[in-house]
Amino acid sequence: MNRTTLSLIAGTAALAAVTGFAALTTPDAAGADTAKAAAQQPVERTTLLCPAPSTSDLAETSYTSFTPVTKGTGSSGSAELQSATQESADGTSSAKSDKKKAAKPVLTPKEPGTPATGDTSGGDTPALVGTAEGKSAPGWTVQETTEVVAGMGRGLQGVNCTAPDTEFWFPGVSTTADRTDYVHMTNPDDSAAVVDIELYGKDGALESTVGEGITVQPHSSEPILLSTLTGEKQDGLTVHVNVRSGRVGAAVQALDDKLGGDWLAASTDPAGSLVLPGIPKDATDVSLIAFTPGDADADLKVRLASPSGLITPAGHETLHVKSGMSTAVDLGDVTRGEAGSLVLTPTDQSVPVVAALRVIRGKGTGQETAFIPATSPVGTRATVADNSAKGTTLSLTAPNGTAKVKVTASAGSEGGTTATQTFTIKSGTTQDVEAPVPSGLRGTYALTVEPVSGGPVYAARTLAATEDGIPGFTVQTLPDDRGTVAVPKADEDLSVLQK
Repeated sequence: MNRTTLSLIAGTAALAAVTGFAALTTPDAAGADTAKAAAQQPVERTTLLCPAPSTSDLAETSYTSFTPVTKGTGSSGSAELQSATQESADGTSSAKSDKKKAAKPVLTPKEPGTPATGDTSGGDTPALVGTAEGKSAPGWTVQETTEVVAGMGRGLQGVNCTAPDTEFWFPGVSTTADRTDYVHMTNPDDSAAVVDIELYGKDGALESTVGEGITVQPHSSEPILLSTLTGEKQDGLTVHVNVRSGRVGAAVQALDDKLGGDWLAASTDPAGSLVLPGIPKDATDVSLIAFTPGDADADLKVRLASPSGLITPAGHETLHVKSGMSTAVDLGDVTRGEAGSLVLTPTDQSVPVVAALRVIRGKGTGQETAFIPATSPVGTRATVADNSAKGTTLSLTAPNGTAKVKVTASAGSEGGTTATQTFTIKSGTTQDVEAPVPSGLRGTYALTVEPVSGGPVYAARTLAATEDGIPGFTVQTLPDDRGTVAVPKADEDLSVLQK
């Protein structure tokens, strides 16, 4: 018996031993037993990435950290938020950190259930990397909100700091002269990430070679100006960020010379049906941008979930999206003074699509812009931070069936006690609910949304702040916080070694 045969036998025995430990969760096990064996357990570690907020000297940025209280966690845990460029992979200060404010954390996260806040000013605040462990990890969220009082992108800009991933879709970007759009990519890891950035317009892929093989160094952030990737000037583009190796967090900062600006978060993964929740009722213009990455065209039914039910916008009953081409349509003041969410469903064959809305409030020189990407449902639980007693609007949508939803207001960052309220959202409707506010509120607070019964719920939060007559606002969607994970139960079963 040669060495190759012996190694093969040893490897097979080792593999059998490993599979034996998880024998109760193999596909051959009874379906009911397997379902019972998989239990939802709190995650033990969460990483969040916050892009550099602004290059404007007039920028005022606030950060809010919050972890909802989660059953089943241990007694220990912590979270920290620091500059992405504060340390390199070998633990020494990076060259970029000499140019950034990196010495002191912008905030120190508190115990679960209580928000922590911090702020910075000016245009040299770096991208941030956050890590939470133990009881601080499940559902951890960090909100970055920036107010710019004048100049390009003036208004309110907000983004939820995101988890690192390997693929992102951003419908709604532009390379025209009046727009300055950057895709910010942050690498939290000890090895470099290699990224391809692809742009798709009304006629298909835009020719570009400089978007291929972009290296994002370890513990660093790279803002890429999209207009430098192509010579074509188009509005309503879709950007695909594809990570060849490693992982990054990505978000697009879209700044307009006259219409303000905001962050565009990534659309949910391509799907046949999409929901874009929380269009402000006073929106003066709404544009829909959609893209299908597959080989087939998509035909979509366009409906608005209003307070009274699903309605079809006049003149925009359907949308045809050609394969590989970014399609934009102006829906005008589609909400007509009422709360609304856009619901896209296939007219016939289901074809995966990504989509986002560009929303404008105000008129004339007092206009401001925000973006609403298609999002996944709330699921088990979702949380959004940096709410205030005034200027916060929570929008809930139940497109497929009546749902009951519990909304909890956390304690305030500087004082106040929690408050809870339950709402019933009728099938096919969107409701701007009067969310609870902590009793004796001081500072800001977080809102946690938990479906109690009924169909899937989609949610979005709008922050509004008027400055010099300009209605600054920003919208964040509330997908499931992924605070728990299914953990199969595995028992040792050495009998498989005897077969």
